[in-house]
Amino acid sequence: MSLRNKPILPHPDPRRMAHASWSRQWVSFALFFFAYYGYIGIFSPYASLYFADHGMTATQIGALMSLMQVMRIFGPNLWGWIADRRQQRVAVLRITALAAFASFTGIFFGHTFAQFFVVMVAVNLFTSAQVPLSEALMLSEMRGDLTHYGKLRLWGSVGFILAVTLAGPLLDWYGIGLMLWISIGLLALMLVACLRMEESPPGQASMNGPSVMSLLKRREVAAFFASTFLMIAAHASLYVFYSLYLAQIGYSNTVIGLMWSLGVVVEIAFFYYQAPIFRRFGIRKLMVASLLIAVARFLLIGYGAQSLLLLSIAQLMHAATFGVHHSASIASLQRWFSGPLQARGQALFTSISYGLGGTLGGLVLGELWDTLGPRAVYLTAALFSLVGAGAAVLSYRWQSRDQEEGK
Repeated sequence: MSLRNKPILPHPDPRRMAHASWSRQWVSFALFFFAYYGYIGIFSPYASLYFADHGMTATQIGALMSLMQVMRIFGPNLWGWIADRRQQRVAVLRITALAAFASFTGIFFGHTFAQFFVVMVAVNLFTSAQVPLSEALMLSEMRGDLTHYGKLRLWGSVGFILAVTLAGPLLDWYGIGLMLWISIGLLALMLVACLRMEESPPGQASMNGPSVMSLLKRREVAAFFASTFLMIAAHASLYVFYSLYLAQIGYSNTVIGLMWSLGVVVEIAFFYYQAPIFRRFGIRKLMVASLLIAVARFLLIGYGAQSLLLLSIAQLMHAATFGVHHSASIASLQRWFSGPLQARGQALFTSISYGLGGTLGGLVLGELWDTLGPRAVYLTAALFSLVGAGAAVLSYRWQSRDQEEGK
């Protein structure tokens, strides 16, 4: 059966389904996602405004914000290696959560680019461990069945939307400095969630299974990672410059927060109904559709942001460009990186896509912002997405050919 027709959700024994797919630690995972993505929801949209308020240039802001992605190049693989070597994923989660909280306090005392740079390196080195290890832990408990993945993952979207929505008017009233206090509070809540977690047994290793390096040399795997790399590079136009762009046009912090929230509302709806959507359309169609929708979204932002209607339509597309793309990526990874390779597969996805893609995307788009302006940034993001769609098509085509040939 080709991957195009393969559902995202395996069909385990119904007698085990309630126990295998619905994690016994669902409260801890839900709390973790709520706190982590709540932190992203306050820091990612508004940190650029905080740095600008402290005299940083657009190039410096781009460099500082790109560190959120730079540390994802190295951090996930480092922490994943430590966790695999010691077989203590929860311990690594707890240590890095505590270190992230402690490191973040340094930003309260920062005034220069160098000071902010050091703090951003430390905080993001430790937070880079959180999502790959927590998702690997959760997928281990679910035994590879993703039936309830979306309903747990949506708590991250809930945390994000509450943070970004409530922060907008609060920052308008009390100033951008309040962003730091909300951020550190959410990091503290994330630490509490990690302290509640318990170790879950990893999948049994197979002596005859492929190595990570051999998988990365396969053309369909390389094309898949090229596609996700380009998609996240395109999204750097949002994570780094979206709030600055809207503020430049003249939108208030409240409106900026509402725009971020609008996208996440439909993202939550997608995660809730993820299972039947993927059963109906399949991984391949939804992955390619998400990339093509991204092309339209970035063009709308770049050339229609002055219209609140067009801007709102673009934000509604976030359900596809983030929600659909993320879930389709996780499902595709299960084809190659499952069982004993699950943690490393999640780490590679984070490092290549969010790490390398987000970093290079932020740096390239930052230069375009300074030299050619915001429209060039979003036009380039649209081109990244279009090329990414081509890479995804090749990946799934090669997978189908290999299956037909029995590889």
